[in-house]
Amino acid sequence: MADIQTDVLIIGTGPAGSASAALLSSYGIANMVVNRYRWLANTPRAHITNQRTMEVLRDLGAEVEGEAYMHATEQELMGNNVFCESLAGEEIGRMQSWGTSPLSKAEHLMSSPTFMNDLPQTYMEPLLFTTACKRGTQARMSTEYISHVQDADGVTTTCRDRLTGKDVTIRSKFLIGADGGNSLVAENENLPIEGQMGVGGSMNILFKADLSKYVAHRPSVLYWVMQPGANVGGIGMGLVRMIRPWNEWLIVWGYDINEPAPEVTPEYATEVARQLVGDPKLEIDLISANTWTVNNAYATNMQKGRVFIMGDAAHRHPPSNGLGSNTSIQDAFNLCWKLASVLKGQAGQKLLDSYTVERAPIAKQIVTRANQSIGEFGPIFEALGLLGSVDPVKMQQNMDARVQATPDAEKQREALRKAIAFKVYEFDCHGVEMNQRYTSGAVVADGQPEPAFQKDAELHYQPTTWPGARLPHVWLFTADGKKVSSLDLCGHGAFSLLTSIGGQGWANAAKAAGAALGMTINVHVIGPRQPVQDHLGDWARASEVSDSGCVLVRPDHHVAWRSDKLPKDPAADLARVLRAILNPA
Repeated sequence: MADIQTDVLIIGTGPAGSASAALLSSYGIANMVVNRYRWLANTPRAHITNQRTMEVLRDLGAEVEGEAYMHATEQELMGNNVFCESLAGEEIGRMQSWGTSPLSKAEHLMSSPTFMNDLPQTYMEPLLFTTACKRGTQARMSTEYISHVQDADGVTTTCRDRLTGKDVTIRSKFLIGADGGNSLVAENENLPIEGQMGVGGSMNILFKADLSKYVAHRPSVLYWVMQPGANVGGIGMGLVRMIRPWNEWLIVWGYDINEPAPEVTPEYATEVARQLVGDPKLEIDLISANTWTVNNAYATNMQKGRVFIMGDAAHRHPPSNGLGSNTSIQDAFNLCWKLASVLKGQAGQKLLDSYTVERAPIAKQIVTRANQSIGEFGPIFEALGLLGSVDPVKMQQNMDARVQATPDAEKQREALRKAIAFKVYEFDCHGVEMNQRYTSGAVVADGQPEPAFQKDAELHYQPTTWPGARLPHVWLFTADGKKVSSLDLCGHGAFSLLTSIGGQGWANAAKAAGAALGMTINVHVIGPRQPVQDHLGDWARASEVSDSGCVLVRPDHHVAWRSDKLPKDPAADLARVLRAILNPA
C-alpha cells in the first residue's frame, strides 16, 4: 500500500507545476506537488509575462493578478530593445518592443483586460506556489521523483526523500510531469520528442551593479551588445538583460557547444560584464553564474494513459520571444479543468485526449518560432558587415562605414533599419501569444469555416468566437456601472454561456443541462436592464451571433461552441454539445 494518496501528483514546482497545483486546488481537487530541491527558482530565468498568462493569473483571483503586477517591471519600462557596441559605447539602433509602440499598445489594450510585464521566475514561481499551498495543495520539498507505474485505476510513483534517503510511494489517479527539459517522467513513459537537444551553449551571469547612467534614459529589458573580435562566434554578440531597474542584471554569453562548458569564475564573470557594459573599472556584486544549452525539441504526444507532461518537459527551446513560462502556465490552464471535470464525475476520461491534440501543436509552434528568432539576427550582422570577415579590425571598419555620406553607406543604413525592424517577430509577436485556436473533441464546430487572418497571424491577434478560439475581450458594465471584461464572466473552473436579451431561453437550457451533468453552467444575459450591459456595443459586434444566439465558453476561456440563434429546443442542443465535449460515463 502506498505511503500517501492524492488525486493528482505533480512533479516539479516551476511555472507549469505550480500553476497546475494552484488551479487544481482552486477547482477543489486534492493534489500534491514535489520538488527535488529545498526551495523554488533561485535564478530569474523566465521573465517576459504576456497577456494570456496574466489572464490565467486573473482567473486565479484579483489578489494573484495584483501581486504579480506589484512585483513586476511594468510594460512601459520594458521599453525598446537596444542594439549597441556596449552600454557605455555607441548605440547602433533600437526598436519599440513588447507592446510599447503606439499601434501595438492600442492592439494590446483592445485585446485583453491585462497588461504585459516583466516578472522574473524568482517572483512568479513563489506567487503560484504560495497560491496553491494556501488553497490546499500538499507540497513536499527535497523530494526527488524516481519512477512511476500506472495501471487501469491510477499511478503509483516512487520518490526519494533527499533528507533521509528513504523512498516514499505516492498513489494518485493522475500524474503530471512538469519536471523540466530533461524530464524523467517523459523518458520513463517513452513519450516521443522530436528535434535536437544541445544545439548551442550559453552561460548566465547574474550580478548587481548600478548601471542607471547607461540605461535609465532608454529603458529596456534587453540590451544587445555586438563587439567584433569577441571570443564567441567571431561576432561577439552578448545580451545584458535587466532583472530589476536598474541595479540587477543578467548577462547571457555564448560558448562553443562542441567544447566543454567553461568554468565561470568571479574573475571571468567580471571580465565579461566589464566588456559588455563598456566600463573597464566596473565592480560587480556577482550573485551566481551557470551554463545551459539551447534546445530545439518538442513532444508530439504529451500524455499516455493517466500520465501527462507540460512546460519545458514538452517544449524545449531558447528564451527567444519570451514564450517559455507563458506556454507552460497555459498548458496547465488547458489540462487542469479537464482533470477536474473527470475527477468530479462530470466528464469521461476521453475528454483528456484533447490535451495533446490541443497543446502539442502549440509546443511545436513556439519551439519553431523561438529557434527561428535566433536565425533572424543574421540580417543585422550582415547589414553591419560582420559576416564577410573574421578579422576584427575589418569587421569594425565595416560597422563604422555606415556613418559615411556615400551611396553604399546609405544602403547599409537602410538595410540595418530593416533588419532591426524585422525583429518584431521576436520582440512584439502578439499573434503568437494570443491567436491559439483549438480543433479537438473538446470543441464542437458550428458549421462555419475558420475565419482567415486578415493580418500577419504571428504579429497580430485576431479576435473571433469561432469554436476553439479564445473568447474575445470586450469591456462590459455591471448594473452599478462597474467595468467587467467578457473574460471575467467566464473561467474559474466552470463553463459559461453568454447570450443577449433575445436568448433568454438559453438560461433555462443551461440550468437543465447542468443539472443532468451534475455541474453548474454560469449564464450571463447581456443587454439593457440586465445585470451585465453592453453600453459600448462591443459585445454585439464581437459575439458574431445574433441577439438570440449564444456563445458557450470552456473554463479556460476558449469557445466550446456557439449557436447563431435560439433553436426550437435549446436544452436539447446544449445537452448534445456538452455530452459531445465531456463524454460523461
